[in-house]
Amino acid sequence: MSTRGSIDGLRSSAPLGELLPAVFAEDRLAQHFVAGLDEVLAPVLNALDCLDSYFTPALAPVDFTRWLGGWVGAETDGTEPEDRLRAAVSAAARLHRVRGTRRGLAEAIRLTFGVEPEISESGAADWSARPLGPVPGERRPRLHVLLRLPDPTPADEHRLDRLVAAARPAHMPYTVQVTAAERNPDR
Repeated sequence: MSTRGSIDGLRSSAPLGELLPAVFAEDRLAQHFVAGLDEVLAPVLNALDCLDSYFTPALAPVDFTRWLGGWVGAETDGTEPEDRLRAAVSAAARLHRVRGTRRGLAEAIRLTFGVEPEISESGAADWSARPLGPVPGERRPRLHVLLRLPDPTPADEHRLDRLVAAARPAHMPYTVQVTAAERNPDR
């Protein structure tokens, strides 16, 4: 995260010169001294005045949003565009609630890559009024994620692999595949 410092022309929201005892109100040296302190403290007071904006990903500075993403456990790697970064940080808490589910995995991938993945898995659920009915799904657990991107790169497959490893159910073996999306010349 970059360091924030003084900002030219930023005025303090609480000038110290106005808070000095009356005996220093006309003292030029005292007023100039605290004016220097005002310049140093103005960015701090500004950040405190706008603190709620720093914790709103749509409003926070980009570097702070990246830091906030690490703080809330957003699935980001620092290469995503600003709009996807802000969306991932905004969705982090909601995604933690559905982590390990098909829906949670699909949404994490969609937020990261901007396209809907194709997910196939071995699990299933069923209900029966009779006991000892057939068990749905497959005996061996498996998860396969296929992602069709306009211009895939080897880095995309690596990123998808890391994302699926983090967001899948812990016991589930998985495979990932990234292919080129079919281009439609009519569009």
